Amino acid sequence: MLTVTSVGWTLLHGIAQPRNALAFGVLIAVGELARWGALPGEREPAPLGAAGALAYALLGQSAGQPTSHGVPGTLTVVVAAALAGAVPHAARGRGPTLDHMARRVLTVTFAAVCFQPLYGSGRFGEHIGQGPYYAVLLLLLLVLTALCDAVLAALVLRARSGHPFGPLLRDELRALLGIGSAVCATGAVIALGVAVAGLWALPVFCVPLLLTQLSFRRYAAVRTTYRQTIASLARATEIAGYTPHGHARRVAELSLAVGRELGLSGSELTVLEYAALMHDIGQLSLVDPVPAGATALLPVAEQRRIALLGGAVVRQTGVPATVAVVVEQQADPFREQPLPARIVRAVNAYDDLTGESSPASGPLSALERLRLGTGHDYQPEVVESLARVLSRGGPAPGGAG
Repeated sequence: MLTVTSVGWTLLHGIAQPRNALAFGVLIAVGELARWGALPGEREPAPLGAAGALAYALLGQSAGQPTSHGVPGTLTVVVAAALAGAVPHAARGRGPTLDHMARRVLTVTFAAVCFQPLYGSGRFGEHIGQGPYYAVLLLLLLVLTALCDAVLAALVLRARSGHPFGPLLRDELRALLGIGSAVCATGAVIALGVAVAGLWALPVFCVPLLLTQLSFRRYAAVRTTYRQTIASLARATEIAGYTPHGHARRVAELSLAVGRELGLSGSELTVLEYAALMHDIGQLSLVDPVPAGATALLPVAEQRRIALLGGAVVRQTGVPATVAVVVEQQADPFREQPLPARIVRAVNAYDDLTGESSPASGPLSALERLRLGTGHDYQPEVVESLARVLSRGGPAPGGAG
């Protein structure tokens, strides 16, 4: 509705100051062209485009001359440029999602509504002027806009996944300290630079963020390769015939869902995922394989021995030491375990108990057995979180492992 209204208003009244609109439109389109695909933990796949959009929304002057594009003109240029820059990605099937575009529209509208009417009325010039207080006000508006975007992102994830809103919002707020702060700072600097030096300031102030984006893209590629290596290593037990196909992947997916349900975020979820993928790797050290790989059905002493063997293997792979600790402690009483180890143990036992070799007859019987073990083996909160995740349609149970 906002986009249609703004485009209609622009068609009736025309684009104010076309040179400014074209320059910022090209900047936003280039930012969209240079974006990377969103990966887990990434909150802004097009930081250059976002910075340009925010700068245009907060642009009051260009080379000392007041601007007059207003809220509808701002939104029209931003949406048109973002769509133009997304065409090549969409042609390859990797275009921006609708929720990402909706967030961009709402955050830019929020920034423009907070700034353009007040600046156009002349109140900024009367009370603040163009000195340091003006720069501070721009930064404050950008911070408020970033908080608005974080709330919107958390709401979208809450609607999609059903996870608690608090941890999701905390994730988004933590992300603001990284690329989010760079986007806000660049947006403010662009708006101030264009106000003094004109449109020539655009390439000067955008090059650092573009170089940072390219560098981070390389880092993201390295991180993706690293995760794929760990996933391949975790499949070694399946290839060797120690565990059924897909067990490590199922345990990792369900563990992540339970971890988010319990409020884990950021690096904690990364540790949980790696530990869940590699939790059975100690079985490679066994002479005689465990029947169907169902470690949860073994005596406690044997479970601990396999866990210690797995931790020793994990320590040789170069992953963080906290991952090895989770693998080593997954067979300990839950009161002696960190939360990731409690999650992996409960989820692994659930997958074992729903396998073909288990005496349990299905998910409900498996959950009942886990609840019976909450006095010593499994944390009650973890088991109940697992039950809630499954009730919302979590990963389907499979063979034991």
